[in-house]
Amino acid sequence: MSAPTIRGVLFDVDDTLVDTASAFSAALTAAMAGLAPLSDEDAERVLATWRADAGGHYRAFVAGELTIVQQRRNRVDELTQLLGLATLDDDAFRVWDTDYQERFAAAWALFDDARACVEQAVDAGLAIGVVTNAPGEMQRAKIAAVGLSDLLTHLVAVDTFGVGKPDRTIFHEGCRLLGTVPEETIYVGDELDVDAGGAVEAGLAGVWLDRPGRRRGGPHAVTEERLATARAAGVEVVTSLTELPELWQERVDTGE
Repeated sequence: MSAPTIRGVLFDVDDTLVDTASAFSAALTAAMAGLAPLSDEDAERVLATWRADAGGHYRAFVAGELTIVQQRRNRVDELTQLLGLATLDDDAFRVWDTDYQERFAAAWALFDDARACVEQAVDAGLAIGVVTNAPGEMQRAKIAAVGLSDLLTHLVAVDTFGVGKPDRTIFHEGCRLLGTVPEETIYVGDELDVDAGGAVEAGLAGVWLDRPGRRRGGPHAVTEERLATARAAGVEVVTSLTELPELWQERVDTGE
């Protein structure tokens, strides 16, 4: 039995199309250094603590339990405690948050392989869009800042849809916007479980983008056992977006 024809591709944004991790690292360390000088060791602790999110604040945002600003406020409180600084009052936090967001936006940059991959999908006649666990307004601004707003017009975001990845319904909403069904749709993202694994569970062709040197630790750490399990479930693995077109080229309906 032949594999279903591919008619659409859904992309993750952060650390798939846009190098968000680098922008985030630069913005967070600079914003925290605005409160007190940071040693190199302090900067590493700040980044590690935020990324670990031991308090589950970002997960609470994805679940609709906190706003994006509330989860950021909670995590800044953790960082000031870590550094032995006074907790920021509301006014001080607003100043800090404005500084952070401005630095973050200024550092957004597209990966070198991203635009060509998106353009190849369009040239192949595929419907394309975005499914993201970040706020829709910010992601649209990010897509515009890196020059992809002319191509990525369909977007489903956690705050507007009400639930995030890996819940299957947000993947299905992405397919609905594209006018495809799940088995005709590829989803590619940088998180093995949340992105590729969630997509496979939702009936899509899930692709994990495992960029060299970019794997995260903490709850996002990928072990060989987890990777083997994901592959057995149907997850495809690529190390660059230049490899993605190979996964759809023989499954595109040419109309012939």
